Amino acid sequence: MANKMIVVFVHGWSVTNLDTYGGLPTRLSVEAKALGINLQLEEIFLGRYISFHDEIHLSDISRAFNTAVEEQLADALKDGSRFVCITHSTGGAVVRDWWHRYFEVASMDGMCPMSHLIMLSPANFGSALAQLGKSKLGRLKSWFGGIEPGQGVLDWLELGSAEAWQLNSAWINSNGNQIGAGKVFPFVLTGQSIDRSFVDNLNTYTAELGSDGVVRVAATNLNSTYIKLEQAHPQPGKKGGLVADGLNVSTIKQAPKTPLRVISGKAHTGKTKGIMGSVKETPADTGSNETVAAILACIQVQSDEQYAKLSAQFMAETEAVQKAELIEYERNLFKTVTRFIHDRFSMVIFRIHDDKGYPITDFDLILTAGPEADPNHLPQGFFADRQRNQLQPNTITYYFNYDIMKGTPALSDKDGVPLREATSGAEMLGFKLIARPSSGFVYYLPCEIKATKEMLDAALHKNSTTLVDICLRRVVTKNVFRVDKLTSPVNKNFKDTKPGNEIVD
Repeated sequence: MANKMIVVFVHGWSVTNLDTYGGLPTRLSVEAKALGINLQLEEIFLGRYISFHDEIHLSDISRAFNTAVEEQLADALKDGSRFVCITHSTGGAVVRDWWHRYFEVASMDGMCPMSHLIMLSPANFGSALAQLGKSKLGRLKSWFGGIEPGQGVLDWLELGSAEAWQLNSAWINSNGNQIGAGKVFPFVLTGQSIDRSFVDNLNTYTAELGSDGVVRVAATNLNSTYIKLEQAHPQPGKKGGLVADGLNVSTIKQAPKTPLRVISGKAHTGKTKGIMGSVKETPADTGSNETVAAILACIQVQSDEQYAKLSAQFMAETEAVQKAELIEYERNLFKTVTRFIHDRFSMVIFRIHDDKGYPITDFDLILTAGPEADPNHLPQGFFADRQRNQLQPNTITYYFNYDIMKGTPALSDKDGVPLREATSGAEMLGFKLIARPSSGFVYYLPCEIKATKEMLDAALHKNSTTLVDICLRRVVTKNVFRVDKLTSPVNKNFKDTKPGNEIVD
């Protein structure tokens, strides 16, 4: 008798049956049975909308998911069974929020009813496309199948959002005890191929290297890093005034290890390359063998040892896929060929605030390299993109070409045609920060952390995101509030009071 396993597919918009998942449910059932696993397929409907309503936030969907689990899965789980959850895109963030909200923080009675979370192309750290706005996204075929999302969900998905930062920083700074047998085994599967039939020539993000056309590999990966940098206390300068040049590392924390598998030839959506939508019901569809095998491998993990073993296996397979997909050949009209180099990328999200908790929105963040901490020593082609969050302008996301930053060997195509000369890489990385106001009654002093190899290695990881929290000292002068002796007659006008050089502690 095959062991019964409940598999829950989650979606949140504009679909009403399992057809939205292509042939994946049927295919999994057939191939799982051959392994002695009887899959019981379930589906949770979070809202049947032609388009998202603007007032719906991701946390609202998370709460609705909890109610759906309690009500729609009550019979299936009444004997103590647990379910495997398979999500796609934003669904991963929804279920992660639910898991964190109800079982990591609130600690509801009993164990989490979900045993495995298998995320396909999850927007764990958001999507660069979200900043385009819902009217533009509604016209992109690659975005949720052409469905216009609501503003509340887009706000979460925009790179550097406060909600995503909160969820991900909590994940990184956790002790990892939420993962394991009797708890939850999370996994991330994603592609890095572009379905060029979906490319919008007006929106370069739909063909962005290091992504699947919607979500960056680095933004899917839960193997992330948190770094906190704190400015030194102001001191009298040698030439007068105050200085606080140093920006010091107070925290570097790695997230709990989570298996990441890059699937070859897969994009975000679509019936041709979509990591979910392209899966056919029959095993004759060899183009999806890799996807199905990876999902089944995740489902079969039942111990911490198996989890660690699969993580190592996925890492080796991902390296092999990215090596094999390094050069893409796209045949054009008149039989011309365009070559794309698929390097690995890193994403760094900076959040700037002061020691009193105020966000700093007017600043210059300068990247440096080399022994002299010079921006001009950064390698050519290292910088791919920069986005400032529209609702939290103190948060800015940089997208780095990891391979260029680390250095690359000379590269030629299969015919020996040179594509790129060898690059030496940056070798070091540092940050300079100039925040404003830089004078007055309340102001900020410039500071930097000198470029070092240690910071380069700490901040940039292939296929990964790093959160960098930068805390500056809020300098407040004593003349913000003064107590003067009362004289008669009182005729002193203090509107022209100068800030002065003395500051409060």
